[in-house]
Amino acid sequence: MHIYPETDRFLPREAKESLLAQKGAVLWLCGLSGSGKSTIANLAERALHEAGSYTVALDGDTLRTGLNAGLGFSDEDRQENIRRIAETAKILANNGAIVFISAITPRTSLRTQAAGILGADYHEIYVKASFELCQERDPKGLYAKAQRGEIPQFTGKDSAFEPPTAPSLLLDTEHDPAATCAERLVAYAQKVAKPDSAA
Repeated sequence: MHIYPETDRFLPREAKESLLAQKGAVLWLCGLSGSGKSTIANLAERALHEAGSYTVALDGDTLRTGLNAGLGFSDEDRQENIRRIAETAKILANNGAIVFISAITPRTSLRTQAAGILGADYHEIYVKASFELCQERDPKGLYAKAQRGEIPQFTGKDSAFEPPTAPSLLLDTEHDPAATCAERLVAYAQKVAKPDSAA
């Protein structure tokens, strides 16, 4: 058994990752509301959990009711929203977790901000679907509210979504079912979280 020096304030990341037999990583799913981010992340998380991996899933909508409550959709609030999510994900990844983030993250600058905080742990996953298809799906009724003017700065309508140009992984839910996309995400997550000793 390896004994870490008492002078270390916290156990190092490597100790957590060794215990879990995995590397920490952040799979950042971005895309329009209704594109399938949360559905795919939930399916992937369940599959990895059943395979013995330690995972955490954070949903942007849920975070806005708790950790990020009170933040709106101004440029400043969007930046703070992403900063808080990224900092939270960083803590989890540093403790060896495979973290799934489901957040629209509409602008290149916001994704660059998240990548700057997370460094090599950041893996950009673009869940692609057109505004028209997402509006048709409208699983949370947000597009209907936006049409009635009840949601200001709605992404894709009043506020632009800038598609990633070079994501780590592209999941096209216009052509592939959620289960297929989740399988691809699981395979990618297992690859990036594979311990160095097992490579």
